Amino acid sequence: MRHKIANLVREYYQNEAPAELVAGRDYLPIAGKVIDEDDLVSLVESCLDMHFTTGRFAIEFEKKFADFMGVRHCLLVNSGSSANLIAITTLTSDLLENKKLIQGDEVITLATGFPTTINPIIQIGCVPVFIDVTLNDYQADVEFLEAAISPRTKAVIFAHTLGNPFRIQEVTEFCKKHGLWLIEDCCDAVGGRYNDRPLGSFGDLATTSFYPAHHITMGEGGAILTQNQKLKKIAESFRDWGRDCWCETGQDNTCGKRFQWKLGGLPEGYDHKYIYSHIGYNLKLTDMQAALGLSQLNKIKSFIEIRRRNFKSLFNVIKDLEGKIYLPKETENSRASWFGFPITLSESCGKERQAVLGFLEGHKIGTRLLFGGNLLHQPAYKNVKYRTIGNLPNSDTVMNKSFWVGVYPRLTEEHMIYIGENLKGALTKG
Repeated sequence: MRHKIANLVREYYQNEAPAELVAGRDYLPIAGKVIDEDDLVSLVESCLDMHFTTGRFAIEFEKKFADFMGVRHCLLVNSGSSANLIAITTLTSDLLENKKLIQGDEVITLATGFPTTINPIIQIGCVPVFIDVTLNDYQADVEFLEAAISPRTKAVIFAHTLGNPFRIQEVTEFCKKHGLWLIEDCCDAVGGRYNDRPLGSFGDLATTSFYPAHHITMGEGGAILTQNQKLKKIAESFRDWGRDCWCETGQDNTCGKRFQWKLGGLPEGYDHKYIYSHIGYNLKLTDMQAALGLSQLNKIKSFIEIRRRNFKSLFNVIKDLEGKIYLPKETENSRASWFGFPITLSESCGKERQAVLGFLEGHKIGTRLLFGGNLLHQPAYKNVKYRTIGNLPNSDTVMNKSFWVGVYPRLTEEHMIYIGENLKGALTKG
């Protein structure tokens, strides 16, 4: 019966598969899911199991994705934002003793980016300390790191913005020198490498997202990655209601002493499945999401190569615009896994960003700003306690002058040429 259903699903997909995008006729999105019949079959297969919470597909995905990312442990959650929340909250655990984050401690980060990289810092009662970015690569300006240190500094969290790695050697050396935790936000950057080592394997913790715009999708979904067994156990506890037990869903007595624990003020022998060591959440995902992700994982290498090819094609079309725009630059010793193609208008450009975006959108080319720009100008943060190192001029430039266009795998070299030629038109026509 399952075989028949799978064949029908494949037939359905072949009849309903999205048509190829035609430049000039169809809108070219900045990003989106790329789904084939194998993905749909895997999704339906998980539904037929009728095991709707975390199950066999999630367990297999966690193992394979950890291997792909070059780490020992992967924990799936319901979004990349939740992954960041769990990663930072993990560092508040009493199990970390004097290295744990407490209210008022400081975490070094960037004002340029997506809000859920910094929101958990605020949500746990810590103070974000913002340093500026460098233009061309949109990564942390490491010249400001030493100035950001204070007696309350405990951690650093940076995103690999738009898939381009931040300066890992300088950042990791800085964290080691000062005994700081490092969290890599890899939500834009799955599959990127630094010195031929996977992004996500350098920090104490790392995070990813599987939203449809990202490198592979589960619809929603995210993951926490770590090499450290203690951090894995803590993160798992915070993800799963704060429980002390680590049994998989549907399993009991993995520890072999379920009714022999004595923790807190509970009576001896209290059921370990109902002992809670942290103030946690329930941020798990479903096995249906994991089944889609597991199928997508089979294509991740080709998706990354297409993104890199598209990036290179567009770069070659518009490279003679240097001077009018800041051309994006891959970080030294890196192999970026591009999420998008960032562009910043220079002072000599002579064009306003709004006019350029209007021109591109008018030619059915999707655009996005670089997320929240300088987040300190967003209304959500007007009453937040923070420190800045300097005035963050490049973050303001990103807020006022930057945008990006897509390189995702539904787009082709023809699309890149079309986008590039229209970008030239936007910058040269009246």
